[in-house]
Amino acid sequence: MDVKEAIRQRRSIGKVKQDPIARELIEEILEAGVWAPNHAHTEPWRFWVMTGEGRGLLGRGYAEVAVANAGAELSAEEEAQLRAVHEKKAFRAPLVIAVAVTPAEKPVVPVIEEYAAAHCAVQNMMLTAHAMGLGTIWRTGDPTYHPKMQETFGLAGKEEMVGFIYIGYPEAVPTKAERIPFAQKTIWVSE
Repeated sequence: MDVKEAIRQRRSIGKVKQDPIARELIEEILEAGVWAPNHAHTEPWRFWVMTGEGRGLLGRGYAEVAVANAGAELSAEEEAQLRAVHEKKAFRAPLVIAVAVTPAEKPVVPVIEEYAAAHCAVQNMMLTAHAMGLGTIWRTGDPTYHPKMQETFGLAGKEEMVGFIYIGYPEAVPTKAERIPFAQKTIWVSE
C-alpha cells in the first residue's frame, strides 16, 4: 500500500474480531515503530505486546486505576465488580501493544521531543498495521497516565505510558473521514 494512501485511509477502529494475529505480522508492526524519527538517536520507546491472557496485565492496570479513583471505601463485592468491569477493557482486541516513553538523560534532547518520538513510533505501527489489513485504535485518557498504570507496567523515574494500540481484523469497513484542507491551517513564509 502506498504510504499516502495509508495515511488517508487509516481510521481508528474500535470493533475488531478476536482472531489471533500472526507473530510475523506483530514483529513487522514493531519493526516499523523503531524506525520513527528521534533526536540524537535516543530511541526512547518501550513496547509490551499483550495477547491471550497476557492482556490481563493491562486489565489489572485499568482495575487498579479504577479502584484508586473510586474515592470512597468499597465493599469487597463492589471492588470485585469494579475490577471486573475495567479488566474487560483490555480484551477488546486480540492484540494490544502498550507504548511507553523512556526519556534519555541527554541535555541536548528536550523531554518533549522524546514524547514526540514515541508518538511517531505509534503512528508508524498503526500505518503498518493498516497496510496489512488490520484495524487499530490508539487508546489513551486519564488511566493511561495514572501512577497505578505506571506501577503496573514497572515504569519508574521519567518513564511514562503514552498509550495502548488495540489491533485486530476489523469487523466492518470504516467510514470515510473529512479533514479541513491544509490551506486553511497553513501560513506560507517566503521572505
